[in-house]
Amino acid sequence: MTGTVYKSTGSWYWVKTEEGKFLKCRIKGKFRIQGIKSTNPIAVGDHVKFEIDTKSDEETGIITEIFDRKNYIVRKSVNLSKQTHIIASNIDQAFLLVTIDNPPTFTTFIDRFLVTAEAYSIEVILVFNKIDTYKIEQKAEILYLKDIYEPIGYKCIEVSAAEGTNVEEIKDMMTHKVSMFSGHSGVGKTTLLNCIEPTLDLRTKEISEQHKQGQHTTTFAEMFDLSFDARIIDTPGIKGFGVVDIDKDELGDYFPEFFALKQDCKFNNCIHLKEPYCAVKEALENEEISWSRYKSYLQILEGEEENYRTDILSGK
Repeated sequence: MTGTVYKSTGSWYWVKTEEGKFLKCRIKGKFRIQGIKSTNPIAVGDHVKFEIDTKSDEETGIITEIFDRKNYIVRKSVNLSKQTHIIASNIDQAFLLVTIDNPPTFTTFIDRFLVTAEAYSIEVILVFNKIDTYKIEQKAEILYLKDIYEPIGYKCIEVSAAEGTNVEEIKDMMTHKVSMFSGHSGVGKTTLLNCIEPTLDLRTKEISEQHKQGQHTTTFAEMFDLSFDARIIDTPGIKGFGVVDIDKDELGDYFPEFFALKQDCKFNNCIHLKEPYCAVKEALENEEISWSRYKSYLQILEGEEENYRTDILSGK
């Protein structure tokens, strides 16, 4: 039998069968020794083959095979630096929620998420949430960020989950697709999802005033079927986003504005660092490329993993 993984709690997986029934499954031990370096060999969104466990008192299943993934989005495991964590798989698009304050989302985090999504061919929409709470300075910062990301091909949308602003537009984008929602804890992801589909009734918590961060409410990724022919994958709030499995020679290809200029560099293997006649550095000097994007590129290139929660623009 085959189905799709809708929820994972580490040792158990909730699989939706082709008949629409949910079955709690576990995996055969061999999955753990097949060279998969991920902390979770099976992820939400995976299409799997399973069989009924006849030895169990309750009706459960055993996953015997993972079908090839169309794509997946992965980051460094929080506690195990040499391992990765697959957030979700077989995604049509990802919505990255961004807030200017309470909590702040820095360009370093945005760029790391975008690079990983580019590497695995996942379209990203940047969602600037909580616009109803912002003053003039914060609204100006949204415009500044949109000026960075829209010209290089990323859709940006301003949203207020509290007031319902542009929620219908997001629903239109989601129709007939599997969408992943991600962002820091406290960016209003759960509130937005409840606004999109009130019957979900997901739990929310208030922002911690002391740390200006959200309290964790989502412990594991989970997929939901929505009433308007769409599926969403709700993910835990992410503090940092460690980039993995991207070769230094290929990194620039996942910055669309760098890739567009690559053919104009003198050297075919230019990594836009110290090489002469580099089209990317020339565009940078002419302010045709954002300095914050280039600095994010350098951080990833040089492996500065511990600094990805700092604000490149202000030097915090």
